Amino acid sequence: MPDRLLSESEGYDLLKRYEIPVPEYKIVKNADEAAETADRMGYPVVAKIVSPQVIHKSDVGGVITGIKNREMVTDAFDRIMQNIRKNAPGADITGILIAKHMPPGLELIIGGKIDPSFGRIITFGLGGKLIELMKDVSLKVLPVEMDEIEKMIREIRGYALIRGYRGEPLKDEKELVRIIDRVSGLFYENRNMVEFDINPLILYEKGACVVDARIYTTDVVTEPVKKIEKELSAGIFYPGSIAVIGASSDPNKVGYAVFRNLLNFSGKLYAVNPKRKEILEREVYPSMESIPGSVDLAVITIPAAFVPQAIEESGKKGVKLAVVISAGFRDTGEEGRILEDRVVQIAQKYGIRMIGPNCLGIILPHKRINATFGPESPEPGNLAFISQSGAVITTVVDWSLKEDTGFGLSAVISVGNQADLGFNDFLKFAKDDADTRAIVLYIEEIKNGREFMRVVREVAKEKCVVAIKSGASKKGQKAASTHTGAVAGDYEVYMAAFRQAGVIASYSLREAFQIGELLASEDFPKGNRAIIITNAGGFAVLAADYAQMYGIEVVELTQELLDSLDFFLTPEWSHENPVDLVGDAGADRYARAFDIMIRNQDKWDITFVVAVPSAVLDSRHLAQEIVRFSNHTQKMIIGCLLGGNTMMSGVHILREASIPNFSELEEAFRAVGKALF
Repeated sequence: MPDRLLSESEGYDLLKRYEIPVPEYKIVKNADEAAETADRMGYPVVAKIVSPQVIHKSDVGGVITGIKNREMVTDAFDRIMQNIRKNAPGADITGILIAKHMPPGLELIIGGKIDPSFGRIITFGLGGKLIELMKDVSLKVLPVEMDEIEKMIREIRGYALIRGYRGEPLKDEKELVRIIDRVSGLFYENRNMVEFDINPLILYEKGACVVDARIYTTDVVTEPVKKIEKELSAGIFYPGSIAVIGASSDPNKVGYAVFRNLLNFSGKLYAVNPKRKEILEREVYPSMESIPGSVDLAVITIPAAFVPQAIEESGKKGVKLAVVISAGFRDTGEEGRILEDRVVQIAQKYGIRMIGPNCLGIILPHKRINATFGPESPEPGNLAFISQSGAVITTVVDWSLKEDTGFGLSAVISVGNQADLGFNDFLKFAKDDADTRAIVLYIEEIKNGREFMRVVREVAKEKCVVAIKSGASKKGQKAASTHTGAVAGDYEVYMAAFRQAGVIASYSLREAFQIGELLASEDFPKGNRAIIITNAGGFAVLAADYAQMYGIEVVELTQELLDSLDFFLTPEWSHENPVDLVGDAGADRYARAFDIMIRNQDKWDITFVVAVPSAVLDSRHLAQEIVRFSNHTQKMIIGCLLGGNTMMSGVHILREASIPNFSELEEAFRAVGKALF
């Protein structure tokens, strides 16, 4: 059944039940009743048509405002009726609503819709005609607490208008918080309510009032289906034995690449292929049953039609985890979906947990496991990467091996179709994994957004989570019934959900991994007070600009610090923060500055060490001093060794010590700024 738009009076009635202020109003049937009602209310009043067929009342002449006396009321009634008969012939007319005209104030909007991934969301922003033009809104996934509502209000650019812009009086922010809380409860509790706009809500110095509300309801109420979360032992990701079903001697086949990548595995590795006796100088077994020992992990690379049999054999062998790389399941249509469901049923019968199908596989560098068909294996590190795209994984792994900007990884997981294990399971694994200190997610779609938020919120309390969501464009977005539907698109909801759950949203892969690597090595900064130490005046100025741009405070140097630096620096030094050591500074001069900062750790939270190539600067020596500096502080130390080959030996030392280095200055400040907020 299609959604039904409540009449204005029905909307007002509903809002009143939740103690949300609305104007005095009444539906009248004739001009005399309209005049009597207006006389009782007091002027001015407004008159609006009430008809289920007339949605955009102003477009058909169904609204008249500024009615100041009895004569104008009766005239307005007659004019509206004539306009509707002319412009909307056949419309059923319930009557005309006479409402108290509210004085001008700050026009705001509160809206709500049901997102297919995250369920009920609420939006807030500047209202009136500017809502879709300015799109100055903030979003939250329901339910929300009072503190989240307060943050929501302060997130919009127009918050200055609430606080009294350019000498205007402050608006009633406390009442605004109360109203948003009541509206949130209304939308969350009424499951037949599917979308709404309150636009405008007029906010005054004291109090507020809803002037117009568009509320859609449905008779078909569906509750989101909750996936039953099964207990998952992290130990199944650390197998002692692995079998590759479909291992091949043909270098052009996936089974060859997977088996080749697993040759460095320190446990027992078995190849399964009934047509071969030997692959890559390893004995081959015709079936799972013929393997003499136990098997913990099965990696399946055979065509989709044969996967059910492979899962059956794996179950009988006692396999606990299967990685199904094979494609041809839900990703191909209805027949594939049926086949995938069959595979899941067999896996469940034997208690097998499954990654995939249609995935690249899994890499655990610290365990020397590369169960993928990617061309490279990453170096061990402290950053886990969980991705919905196999192509993105192979790119990231290749990128991680770059000499100047590379990084190590603790886990790489391709989620595939998520027929069994999904993002939530892999997040829990990464939280418990001793080798992981930060997590990067590449997301195309989350099916159960509310459960994802619950899990990731818990994970983010212990380990940094950075997410990049593809699909920011509006291509293909359907026309929305309300302003909220128009501005709260899929991508915006994801960004709001990330912020609400404590996830750092990123807009590029490069940025995501810079933030992840930073927090995997340094953890979250304790504050935003920064010291910048450099040998280049130009980069000192740029650093100060970038700090301001990304919300990092360049602290004023105390007299004690100034005196300590003056003691050994030449008269030409900057005598302020950024601390410009001057172009002839060598590693020893940096070291003496570091010693002063070590003794004054209460005065700063982050130090950026910026260095450019010079004839007197040994990058290797400088990097060793940065490592010493880091080892003697509990604060965040950021390396910015700028340049090329001249600085590479120093960059290697910082990487080995897990100290982040940025080859581009702005990227360093942007990453830290994201980590702070």
